[in-house]
Amino acid sequence: MKRVINFSLVWVMVLGSIAYGVEDEKRERLPSARDAIRSVSDTKLRELLVVDNVEDMFTKGKVTGQVRSIYSNIAYDNATDVFAMAIGGQLKYESAILNGFNMAMGLATTYDVGFIRGNGEGHNDRLSGSNHHYTEITEAYLNYVYQGLTLRVGRQGLDTPLADSDDVRMISNTFEAYTASVKIDNFSLMAGHLLRWQGADAGLDDAWTNLGDNGVSFVGISYATDRVDANAWYYNISNASMHDSEAGADENGNNSIYLDVTGHFSLHEDIALDIGVQYLRQDTLDSSNVQADIYGVRAELIVSNLGINMAYNRSKKKNGKHSFSGYGGGTLFTNMDTMIIDEITEDRDATSLVFGLSYEVSDFNVLYAYGDFSGDKNSLGVKAHIVEQNIAVEYTPNDDVTLGAIYVMEENKEDARSQDFNSNNFRVLVSYNF
Repeated sequence: MKRVINFSLVWVMVLGSIAYGVEDEKRERLPSARDAIRSVSDTKLRELLVVDNVEDMFTKGKVTGQVRSIYSNIAYDNATDVFAMAIGGQLKYESAILNGFNMAMGLATTYDVGFIRGNGEGHNDRLSGSNHHYTEITEAYLNYVYQGLTLRVGRQGLDTPLADSDDVRMISNTFEAYTASVKIDNFSLMAGHLLRWQGADAGLDDAWTNLGDNGVSFVGISYATDRVDANAWYYNISNASMHDSEAGADENGNNSIYLDVTGHFSLHEDIALDIGVQYLRQDTLDSSNVQADIYGVRAELIVSNLGINMAYNRSKKKNGKHSFSGYGGGTLFTNMDTMIIDEITEDRDATSLVFGLSYEVSDFNVLYAYGDFSGDKNSLGVKAHIVEQNIAVEYTPNDDVTLGAIYVMEENKEDARSQDFNSNNFRVLVSYNF
């Protein structure tokens, strides 16, 4: 069967997509549609050499990187429009492997293009921060591999349900962490402790930010076959853990349990169906405001080059509490380019329903996604209703070059005068991997 690219429910034209098609009856599936973003933006993976002396360990290492540029214009209904263009990328060196050990270091940078950016209130700081530039050593780790076991210490990229790279703009999230993972047949286990993070979601005006008073501990297990994928993860998130600073911090302490199961069905040579369910439970720690029960279901039908996707999440009301999707894009099925259900879960029942269409022709991929996020009255009698639409196109002439654009339309149905969720966002990406 022809391999199909399904963009699911997220912006995948700007920084990538994940192959959801049937190839030898095997799906490449992630628990969150939004995680699809990172697949094209990732730098190349190169096979590392195994050597027998220290000199060769460093001289026979590998260098990978990416150059990327993004233009982003946000037109607000009730506020000053903002825009900017940035150019930058990332460079990574990985040593060869000696006695199971190797090391790596990665640098990421972004600079606003001075004559293509707004000034003052008109500056879009989501690409390079309010200082118009950002440069940081984003990865620096020591790695040990023995058979299926991997131990890693230092600054590193992660992609787990509640801590992920969220590589949707110029700088992806990375973490200072201790991690261990092991693969046994169809099972993969991972555990770790996160201390600090940096990236677009952590804020680009400061570099590394503490992850709470005691960091974040997690453990997860995944099971994957041609027919089914399943995940079970647990996180202990200490308080004051979103943007920790002297000026104050978001109190997000909680214990989180995340579960999902997805079945893959081949209905015909050119027809495939995926059905998935998910559950996120969060219990308050340290008197924080986080508590949640969120359920989700998802169905995706692929007919030749056409993908049709529907997803639903429901969050049950917890008085005075809200949900917390973690550090990155989050893992819920209905997460879109900008809108996630977290935005409306506080002190109310909330639902989100997203419908998506995608089509692949030659080296082009196109997407349309419509999301409806609705919240019942909270204790103050205030409802929430946000609609987001994503229209995107991506051109990938080869594995190294990506050209993409997305148009995001948000409308606050309950409050047309609000500065929140009343805007149109247009973004263009050019990237090259080497």
